[in-house]
Amino acid sequence: MKYQVTVKPGSSQEKIVALSPNELTVYLRAKPHDGEANDALIKLLSEYFDVPKTTIKIISGAKSHKKVIEF
Repeated sequence: MKYQVTVKPGSSQEKIVALSPNELTVYLRAKPHDGEANDALIKLLSEYFDVPKTTIKIISGAKSHKKVIEF
């Protein structure tokens, strides 16, 4: 499954907002420094979708707020 994800790092809370069946906005506490936000994104998505973290991959946008993830 592929999802377009907009990441909002440095937020006061962590949450996932589904905008459409394949589009999400994810609010993260982690800062976009040394990949911390990407790690937090993968952890939060794995809990949300109840899949192992190793199955979630960032296909594009690793250094951008707009990402495409697949699992």
